[in-house]
Amino acid sequence: MPASRFTPKTPNDRLVLPLDVPSVDEARALVAATDGLVGVYKIGMELQFAGGLELAKELAGDGRKIFLDVKLHDIDNTITQAVKNIARMGMTFMTVHAYPKTMRAAVKALDELNHQDLCLLGVTVLTSMNEADLTDAGYRGPIADVVEARARHAKTARMGGIVCAATEASALRRALGPEMVIVTPGIRPAGSETGDQQRVMTPAEAINAGSDYLVIGRPISKAEDPRAAARAVLREIETALS
Repeated sequence: MPASRFTPKTPNDRLVLPLDVPSVDEARALVAATDGLVGVYKIGMELQFAGGLELAKELAGDGRKIFLDVKLHDIDNTITQAVKNIARMGMTFMTVHAYPKTMRAAVKALDELNHQDLCLLGVTVLTSMNEADLTDAGYRGPIADVVEARARHAKTARMGGIVCAATEASALRRALGPEMVIVTPGIRPAGSETGDQQRVMTPAEAINAGSDYLVIGRPISKAEDPRAAARAVLREIETALS
């Protein structure tokens, strides 16, 4: 099957920068500092509750690709109507938790709108979780098996892609083929601290494992020079691709 229409074409396309800052003003400053280097800006819950939804529409209106990381999981009708509203905002990516009914309800929204410009991503298992966390939540591991099962459900539901740890990307690329994008958080450039992430890889390792999009936050946003940090990440991506 052909690759997804959302498959990145350039190294810059692959770089996803989370705007995980307390205010819209700080988010705008981070966008300005990295403009032209970052392919996708991700707006998660922290900023969503501080004016981030309006900023998302503003940035999308300016032609930037925006990843609205809402991680929806609710009753079917609520999911369908919420996804319709997000599609109308001009977002490029959005997330729902990778439960079969939730994903089917999300896909239904795009079918009813006949909307092809939003890539729905199923979140498999958060990269901050390890085997013990999964057991505490009542799941029987190992994590890799749970992630693959959810990824296959996402494919059956006709989702645009999945979110998983880069450590699982290689197996999932074999299972899913080229038609779904793989987005991997928990990416840490060589020498960076892992922070609260459990299942991590470097940008080069993630690319070689089959990741399409790399979510890299604090190593860029908390750097003394975010623009230089983004350039360094892009060099790692370019080296891996070459």
